[in-house]
Amino acid sequence: MPIDPTAELEITAFEWVPRFAQGQVRDLRPRWACEEYGLPYKVRLVSAIERPEWYFQDQPWGQVPFVRDGEVGIFESGATLIHIAEKAGALPPVGSQERASVLSWLLAAFNSIEPFVMEFVNCAVFSRTEDWAPLRQPSLLETLHGRLSRLETALGDRAWLAGAFSIADIAMASILRALPDPAVLAAHAALAAYVERATTRPAFQRALAAQLAPFAEHDPSKQKEGA
Repeated sequence: MPIDPTAELEITAFEWVPRFAQGQVRDLRPRWACEEYGLPYKVRLVSAIERPEWYFQDQPWGQVPFVRDGEVGIFESGATLIHIAEKAGALPPVGSQERASVLSWLLAAFNSIEPFVMEFVNCAVFSRTEDWAPLRQPSLLETLHGRLSRLETALGDRAWLAGAFSIADIAMASILRALPDPAVLAAHAALAAYVERATTRPAFQRALAAQLAPFAEHDPSKQKEGA
């Protein structure tokens, strides 16, 4: 679904980030949910380099995404996914096992998988030149593989985590695709196939293209060339 500047639902995103982060910024998650559920949205861009002071009133740490839906403001990507799914009528009924499964897997993605993935990203990418990084990686990888093995076992032969495709899969696939070393995920064939299924969905492809589009327009190097 194309972005609609008249939409009531607004997603705040960064106008530009360095290349290594492009396609990984977390506004991709609510964008993906809107695309899956056919909800129009508009975008408010802010600078990731010089974050405007007023934005901290919306998001205390100046991060994205922040979603505004009429008078309702939501920060943290998990909260935005729940809000969007509820708005679209895509969450199972309150009190049902189906709803409990979706929410359990959603929170598992953020609490039981993402911290270990991000620690690996920090070690392998952001802190790779530090003396401690090569010493930390073996034990970190062992722990990460243990987490992924448990996830793979829980997934079993199902296509998606909680029955039908849901916001839990948006969260989990977004996190797993952030692994900077393809060999880590390749060691877990079922999870690699799971991420492939998720990221080949047309809704994901549209959300990714929408996130990437402003980065070329606001690329600082191009702006300097045109100055």
